Amino acid sequence: MKKNKLSLADENKNFIGLELKPRVAIFLAAYNGMQWLPDQLDSILNQINISVTVVVSVDRSTDGTESWIDQRALLDERIIVLSHGETFGGAAGNFFRIIRDFDFQGYDYVAFSDQDDIWLNNKIFSAHAMIVNTGVDGYSGNVFAFWRDGRVKLIDKSQTQVRWDFLFESPGPGCTFVMKIKLMNAIKNLILKHDKDVSEVGNGQHDWLIYAFARANGYRWVIDKYAGMYYRQHEKNQVGVNVGINAFLHRVKKVLSGWGLRQSAIIANLIGLHDNPFVMRWSKGDGVGIFWLAFQARQCRRRMRDQFLFASACLILSIFRVLIDWRKSR
Repeated sequence: MKKNKLSLADENKNFIGLELKPRVAIFLAAYNGMQWLPDQLDSILNQINISVTVVVSVDRSTDGTESWIDQRALLDERIIVLSHGETFGGAAGNFFRIIRDFDFQGYDYVAFSDQDDIWLNNKIFSAHAMIVNTGVDGYSGNVFAFWRDGRVKLIDKSQTQVRWDFLFESPGPGCTFVMKIKLMNAIKNLILKHDKDVSEVGNGQHDWLIYAFARANGYRWVIDKYAGMYYRQHEKNQVGVNVGINAFLHRVKKVLSGWGLRQSAIIANLIGLHDNPFVMRWSKGDGVGIFWLAFQARQCRRRMRDQFLFASACLILSIFRVLIDWRKSR
């Protein structure tokens, strides 16, 4: 008996009603993650209305992560594990490895995942709906940070984007990112072209680089108010939320060392803005340029509080640089 077209399609495709489920490759970078990986992976595989493939790269571990993920992949064909044995030195190198080595053609989107969070079951589908409704190429969203002691806090990164925010901050945790394949193809080309240079991007700052590349090259990005995941906070976070006095003091130390502006300059160079007049004014790190940058704060950070802190930090750093230059000239 000849089957009708709909039944043939049902045999070979995943449908939402009569529509194909979006095909999403989720990149998961792991390292010594046995304490959290089971919950994280379950929450990804339980996503609704999405066809999910989880691509896992494990930085050489000592807690059995490699063998555990291999066994889990044998039980679920939706899990693809890249070859083990390499040391990437942090999340950024691990994610760059997946982008470089995995062929994501045939998928509709790529999303990023940490190894220690818990996703709501509509996280990716909600992001897909926002991308479709707004016509953007890249998506990020808010998160609920949570601690072992039971505290939960909404981390809101959804303030209106400004002219140069992408050079000075990420649009939110990389584990909320969902990107169309055309954007991911461009990012892959960037990494292949600048393989050695991207290693200068700080650990955990790969998400910042991707957002900056997208914004600088005409790709549209939305920062959603919706929080689709619980973002675990613990002592092993490479990049966590900036909450509390210790986090504040850590940020102050980085600012006064000039680390942040050096990262901004590295990213500006990688995404092709090294000769942009705005970037050239401050990227050399001299006191005069940084002093000028302090008065551009409204174009550099999205939140008013962060604009004030950015301007203050630039003013303090510029004074330090001027004093250092003065002492050297004596």
